[in-house]
Amino acid sequence: MPNLVNVTYAQTQRSINTDNLGMREMQARAFEAREAQYLLLKAPPASGKSRALMFLGLDKIFNQGMKKVIVAVPERSIGASFEPTKLTEYGFFADWECKPQNNLCSPGGHASKVSAFKQFLASPSDVVLICTHATLRFAFEGVEEAAFNDVLLAIDEFHHVSADGDNRLGEVIRSIMRESTAHIVAMTGSYFRGDSVPVLAPEDEALFAKVTYNYYEQLNGYEFLKTLGIGYHFYQGRYLSALHEVLDTDKKTILHIPSVNAGESTKDKYKEVDSILDIVGTVTKQDSKTGILSVQRHSDKKIIKVADLVNDNPKQRDKVVAYLRTMSRVDDLDLIIALGMAKEGFDWPFCEHALTVGYRGSLTEIIQIIGRATRDSNNKTHSQFTNLIAQPDAADSEVKLSVNNMLKAITASLLMEQVLAPNVNFKAKRFEGEANEPGTIKIHGFKEPSTQRVQDIVESDLNDLKAAILQDPTLLRTLPGEFIEPEVINKVLIPKVIRKKYPELSDDEVEEIRQHVVADSAIKNGEVIQSGDRRFVRMAGRFVNIDELHIDLIDRVNPFQKAFEVLSKSVTSRLLKVIQDTIDATRIKMTDEEAVILYRDKIKPFMESTGHEPNINSNDPLERRMAEAVVYLRHQKRQRAAQGKL
Repeated sequence: MPNLVNVTYAQTQRSINTDNLGMREMQARAFEAREAQYLLLKAPPASGKSRALMFLGLDKIFNQGMKKVIVAVPERSIGASFEPTKLTEYGFFADWECKPQNNLCSPGGHASKVSAFKQFLASPSDVVLICTHATLRFAFEGVEEAAFNDVLLAIDEFHHVSADGDNRLGEVIRSIMRESTAHIVAMTGSYFRGDSVPVLAPEDEALFAKVTYNYYEQLNGYEFLKTLGIGYHFYQGRYLSALHEVLDTDKKTILHIPSVNAGESTKDKYKEVDSILDIVGTVTKQDSKTGILSVQRHSDKKIIKVADLVNDNPKQRDKVVAYLRTMSRVDDLDLIIALGMAKEGFDWPFCEHALTVGYRGSLTEIIQIIGRATRDSNNKTHSQFTNLIAQPDAADSEVKLSVNNMLKAITASLLMEQVLAPNVNFKAKRFEGEANEPGTIKIHGFKEPSTQRVQDIVESDLNDLKAAILQDPTLLRTLPGEFIEPEVINKVLIPKVIRKKYPELSDDEVEEIRQHVVADSAIKNGEVIQSGDRRFVRMAGRFVNIDELHIDLIDRVNPFQKAFEVLSKSVTSRLLKVIQDTIDATRIKMTDEEAVILYRDKIKPFMESTGHEPNINSNDPLERRMAEAVVYLRHQKRQRAAQGKL
């Protein structure tokens, strides 16, 4: 299956070079915001967030009156990213130090760690503590919020926090913000959530200064990595029967098998690992010290090294994890088989291919998995993410779920294409002949942000908003139905998602954000060609001079059109019919807005040209939809007449 997304980068080395303080580009940007009490740092995997926190924490201690720094990470293995570091060797004014007894990311129960946490808070000399999110939650139960006065609390992988009242970590953060003088640095490489619950409530998020370093800046600034591909591969039956088609052990690979609760799972994760090993070759030995497997490949008898992270026997897993932490050479490992591990915070720079079985419902998880393969390393110029997903079967009782997963997988890939593309600034075109500046596109009739809130959303949250839109169940149901009018999607359905995500916005603010979303999606999903000194973008079936764009034209572009084209090319006509029939069974019901748009733009011209109303039994899906709109409008008219409104 060809890649859905192919991105090429310029290898400028900007994101990996350091300044006179030893800071990379992202770290310097974060340091500029060091005086903010609450700071949200959104930057990709491998951009250096852990060291950015060290710079910020030391400045808070030496120059801003903070007494202590607490770093909370989601799992013990990530704590290694915050171990003592000699920053003065690279030009900074102090080194990052943490006493061994204050690194609580070590084996042991919660009781002893909670006790150590309390001792740290009470100690007049201890400055830095590293713990897990769980330890922070448990320790918070036994201390007053005032204990966090003059403490910098850093939350790594901040997307684990949720505004949901049942999310204990979220409640801990909110209580500390309300009842103490603590400073907070929240860090995440993927701010999306797979569910509808926001990471922070709007009123809490508004308190944070935001520093964003996007994926394009990070990857474009590498030395070695040149291209990134994102694709998917369909299988029928069990995924193990198709695994050999996408697993290439000549490439350093992390293979994530499905959760035992997922439909793709065989329900026996250990047998799955055994089957995968059998597909690759024959296990010749297991190292007693490291737990690493030596496997002789069937194809050429070459011995490759495999790490099994699915085996959750503590002694065995700890051996493997310890080995993975100390690897330094490209030949130290060839394949990792994982289930819940080797995602966020896991560092294997040599990884070339992230191969994931089954659809992942969380865009956060997808980004974290892709991030494992996008480290810059001299052994690769290309990185690849492949999603192996089940092909819907009309005879399967789970066909609806399979179709939904397929659509979400495709839209997730399209979102990643936009996340990984360079940012474009959009402005209103004031007069004819006004030229576009580099990185900026001017559009006739475009509404620029009128408030700071809209400006902040456009600058920092546009991809998060697109994630909500592209994964919205109602909008997903429009994907395989090309007869849904683009204006219905752009002017009715998308604004509903925006209002749901940002209920505090006015109608004017919603419209300004809506225009940014559809313009950004249309440009980044559109095919752009250069002719002489002019650029053209394919839009609504034709190429349009970018210098002559109008918001009315952009509103006539279906933001899902590329996904539908991909779907049509990727599956057989028979399977496409199965997908369409499944979606049609749950098709969105007619709304006033859609009926009005259809009547104005489609039904009236149709009746004028044909001399008759659209036929509800027509073979043409658009004509059927128009006929449904006529029936709907007449029904609405009768109802209003009966109520005395007409």
